[in-house]
Amino acid sequence: MKQSKVVVIGGGIAGLVAACDLAKAGKPVVLLEKAEQFGGRAMTVQKNGALFNLGGHALYRGGEADRIFREMGVKLKGGSPSMNVSFLWNGKVVSMPRLLFSRSFTWSGRVELMRALAKLMRIDPDADDIASVTVRSWIEQHLREPMGRNLLYSLIRTSTFTHAPDLQCAGPALAQARRSFRNKGVLYVEGGWQSIVDQLKEAAVRAGAELLQSAGVAAIEHDGEVRKLRLSDGAELEAGQVIAALPPAETFRLIQDADRTSLKIWKDQARPATVACLDLCLKRLPAPGHRVVMGIDEPVFFSNQSMPTPTLAKDGWVVHVLKYHAVGEKDPKKDEAMLERAMDVIQPGWRQEIVARQYLPNMTAVYDFMHTGRHDRAPGPAVPEIRGLYVAGDWASHGELLVDAAAASGRRAAQQLLADLQAETGSANRSRQAG
Repeated sequence: MKQSKVVVIGGGIAGLVAACDLAKAGKPVVLLEKAEQFGGRAMTVQKNGALFNLGGHALYRGGEADRIFREMGVKLKGGSPSMNVSFLWNGKVVSMPRLLFSRSFTWSGRVELMRALAKLMRIDPDADDIASVTVRSWIEQHLREPMGRNLLYSLIRTSTFTHAPDLQCAGPALAQARRSFRNKGVLYVEGGWQSIVDQLKEAAVRAGAELLQSAGVAAIEHDGEVRKLRLSDGAELEAGQVIAALPPAETFRLIQDADRTSLKIWKDQARPATVACLDLCLKRLPAPGHRVVMGIDEPVFFSNQSMPTPTLAKDGWVVHVLKYHAVGEKDPKKDEAMLERAMDVIQPGWRQEIVARQYLPNMTAVYDFMHTGRHDRAPGPAVPEIRGLYVAGDWASHGELLVDAAAASGRRAAQQLLADLQAETGSANRSRQAG
């Protein structure tokens, strides 16, 4: 029986942030990652000299992740995607001016769109009349013409990686879309997201955390209070406090009688947002002017990641095109064919230029997004029925999205754990003094 006071399960962004914060606070902490590599969905792989993230990744400047990473000493190098955005419409790539002044828009429709965008820049995302309505309700309330609506749907899809306008809460989605309008508001990370993971690992180790890979957990044992972990290899690890930085269903599986806890609510309410992503390294770009292309009549998005971050490939250009899945709509072969057709339009002749290729048919962008079906709108960080158990991950959002939710939830779990330990110490001291 090995002893450790605090255990973090899961070596993705949320787990690494939590481990780093706990170690900096002077707590002995061990992080367990079942895979051979840390990072989770933030890992970067190398193929034929090209660096591929696991699907499309972007960091929003000024968000929670940006702030937390910088506080931890992570150097965020990279560049911003082009503001020269085009649109995929009717089987053609159309520039913004051509689309706005095409027959698809009436004069009143253009005015209506400008007013809606101006309102988007001023709204309070936490206001009741916005936070409680769906994306579709808000857009249809403010826009009557179909093309204006489609433009906003495309913008929100792209900025939130979610294609569920009938479920998605308008407040957080509109706030995220607003951030995408900022000059250099989006960062493509030089060296891929593995550079962030590696720096978080270094920060955690420097602070005193122990990081173990290939260390799976079979169960978290408790009697209303966390007692120990049973590892996949049969070993046991004593633990009084545990942060499970895992998807909700995986945390649920580790707990005996989890259906009597809040973990069941969080698991059942979760609505993952997924994408199919085709990452490519091309020797040359047949249409170099097509840098960022957003789908209007199809839920797709194309981006040239090498334009702001040329170090992603030694020889060539790294681009990706992805499809946002609607809830329950996935067909790997059809999705791949759709993405290839989109590339035929955006970069005609691309098939003759391939240096490296990666297709991810069902990549999870977020394990639960902010939606109107949430019974608990702010899961965690503590599991109230089990003392010493905390949760983190992008699904444990308190209003943040994507990696901002992951990083913020990791910090929230660590802070709550530290506060609870301090309260227990204070209570024990008062009891001794009274005795």
